Amino acid sequence: MMEGIQLPEVFVQRIGGQLGEELPAFLSALEGTPLRGLRMNPFRKDGEKPFRDTGGAIPWARNAWELDLNSPAGTTVAHEAGAFYLQEPCAMLPAAVMAARPGEKILDLCAAPGGKSTQIGTDLAGKGLLVCNEPVPSRAGILSRNIERMGIPNAIVTCAYPKQLAKNWPEGFDGVMVDAPCSGEGMFRRHPETRREWTLEKSAGCAERQAEILDRAAEMVRPGGRLIYSTCTWNPAENEEQIFRFLDKHPEFSLEPFIVPGIVGGKGFHTCWLHRTRGEGQFVAKLRKAGEAEAYLAAGEAAFRLPAEAYKAWQQSGIRTERPNAAFGQTLTRLEIIPDLKGIHVLRLGLHLGQIRGKLFLPDHASAVGMRRPDMPKVALTDEEALKYMAGETIPGDMKGWVILTWQGLALGWGKGSDGMIKNHYPKGLRNGKLII
Repeated sequence: MMEGIQLPEVFVQRIGGQLGEELPAFLSALEGTPLRGLRMNPFRKDGEKPFRDTGGAIPWARNAWELDLNSPAGTTVAHEAGAFYLQEPCAMLPAAVMAARPGEKILDLCAAPGGKSTQIGTDLAGKGLLVCNEPVPSRAGILSRNIERMGIPNAIVTCAYPKQLAKNWPEGFDGVMVDAPCSGEGMFRRHPETRREWTLEKSAGCAERQAEILDRAAEMVRPGGRLIYSTCTWNPAENEEQIFRFLDKHPEFSLEPFIVPGIVGGKGFHTCWLHRTRGEGQFVAKLRKAGEAEAYLAAGEAAFRLPAEAYKAWQQSGIRTERPNAAFGQTLTRLEIIPDLKGIHVLRLGLHLGQIRGKLFLPDHASAVGMRRPDMPKVALTDEEALKYMAGETIPGDMKGWVILTWQGLALGWGKGSDGMIKNHYPKGLRNGKLII
């Protein structure tokens, strides 16, 4: 915690009006210890016990636990291999309210860095479609990496503004998540330095931008579908008042009460307050669109048609990845649902299996961590070997050809065996010699 950073007086006055006699309890909690959380990845460590340093279960999220504030979990091999995602407990609530089901089409409109997207992705269980969008290019890159790390096989990562997406995908989704850019009051405990950045003008600007995003999001929800709106602020202008303005403008939507373990949104929305809920600040609302129709996305397969010669190169390689059904540039990929992506910048298209280099097929890192094939040739590494592999070093081994290197049942990445050694094919940009077990 950073000491001596005062709360803006106008903020305290407004919160006092919201909480009344609960204000002292809230202010006391605000100067207390922030909470961390961890979600185990069922794609990677299904049924495993929680990671070390974990505390009580987070009731509204599956496979999720509170995490010790000083835990080094983010510097471990398990984290880099996608065994879990680090996420503040209340930030797991919006995806729990979305309650995505396998086979659905879901859009996460403001998705970086990827906490809610990866949670939705595991709920979909590899079936249906998840589109994860982030309009800021640098943040979109981080989002794409987290989708890859967590082994989400049926996701598209895009970098576009909502207006462009709405043009391509009217009524295309069963559910749309809007985790909107906000004034960030809910992070005042976790990141006290953000108190200096808070102003009334900033909050007003956020509310204006949120309204525009919601308008576009509404266009992409199918009749009968749901829109989940969330922020990490307590400001009613960005929360309840934002929703009521939206409903005045969009009478085809209505608030829908929800219940998840530990949380009751009896009016269709809920606010996580520090002194009431174990987590940081969060607001979530659930809105249902009137009518009933299937989500429809115009097909865009033609732009990503798999060339015959590329498929032949994959066949002749003998590398047992899943079978490609599309090409994303020189990358062979697999994705069951490919919508119209014309005019949209795409960073990731489904499960990237490998690249075509001349007449050769070379496997992609994503295929090592995202495939579910039990017949893949594998080599199990010791703790010491796993650390060396993640740092980019060569590993001794008698296996020939392409193999997946594993540690404690986790796929770490590809290697290629020859002459008693396994050459390291862990991506150079990900290599890290400072990880721990």
